[in-house]
Amino acid sequence: MATLHLRNVKKSFAAVDVIKGVNLDIADREFVVFVGPSGCGKSTLLRMIAGLEEITEGDLDIDGKRANDIPPDERGLAMVFQTYALYPHMSVRENMAFALKLAKVPKAEQDRKVQDVARLLQLEPYLDRKPKALSGGQRQRVAIGRAMVREPKVFLFDEPLSNLDAALRVQMRIELSRLHERLNATMIYVTHDQVEAMTLADKIVVLRDGRIEQVGTPLELYHHPVNRFVAGFIGSPKMNFLDCEVVSTGPEGVTVRLLSGATLQVPVFGEGARPGEKLQLGIRPEHLSPGGQAMLPGEIVVIERLGGQTYLYIQAGNGDLIIAEAGGDSTARLHETVQLSFDPNAAHLFDGNGHALPRLHRHALAGSIPKAVR
Repeated sequence: MATLHLRNVKKSFAAVDVIKGVNLDIADREFVVFVGPSGCGKSTLLRMIAGLEEITEGDLDIDGKRANDIPPDERGLAMVFQTYALYPHMSVRENMAFALKLAKVPKAEQDRKVQDVARLLQLEPYLDRKPKALSGGQRQRVAIGRAMVREPKVFLFDEPLSNLDAALRVQMRIELSRLHERLNATMIYVTHDQVEAMTLADKIVVLRDGRIEQVGTPLELYHHPVNRFVAGFIGSPKMNFLDCEVVSTGPEGVTVRLLSGATLQVPVFGEGARPGEKLQLGIRPEHLSPGGQAMLPGEIVVIERLGGQTYLYIQAGNGDLIIAEAGGDSTARLHETVQLSFDPNAAHLFDGNGHALPRLHRHALAGSIPKAVR
């Protein structure tokens, strides 16, 4: 059993407030990812959970026990750092066993635990090598193995894949997902890479400026962002945002007019929206298509062909750069004029403060999706 509860947790360095009141529940065996731009406080929050940073205000409970004043080595947590932090003069075996040696675990038990973890992480052939003789992915597995031998309640990962190349990052994501399934452990993972967040997490915590913007499953955040920041941060390529104004509101949604002159009805609650009010419409690249009821005319200025899919960067008449996803065999040509259309049911509307207008049909985009944890 390993649950964590943060209640109004704050962190200040002198007069600078870094974490500004975080409330969060992490259930047993969840894989939770903290994601956000650089400087949002995600690593600081992780270090507070680990006990490497003091909590200025608020409470951290681990398994129902207040942990603010419990030393890091007594919290039952293990942390994997971005920089591996392996001892270069020690073998893989010695690196993995070092924490057990410090805890005066009997040598036979040390050997058994190291061997078991090495087998799980496919490190057995490398146990007698020094870190300099390993690849980046192997070194990261050693760092993970060093945490695993301690059999912690919770694993903490601080951007563990950021030093790896693209291919290794994909491979390690797969290995981490399998590892979570095998261990049935609670894991908290920090990254600035929203692709890692989407592919690894049971639950994503989106942070900005020391505050939580939204908590939910990957699909919840992707299809039902609560504000423009989350909508633009989750998804690659990011959501397109188009200026528009309210024409009318009714029981079926809000009718808006784009700068291109096209009007459409978006199925969102329009309570409080007034005709003439300026809003922003959000539409993801995969929901745009050429032809149909033309809403967005423009010129193709960049084409990215990735094999299975093609991304078209289209300069609209008002200067907006719009990204549209096309099939891998798209015949689009550079500087070609296109007319884009989309289903209004796939669109989002955001008010002047960036808040999303609630959808009339919550499950219209992605079927039945668990409700986000607020």
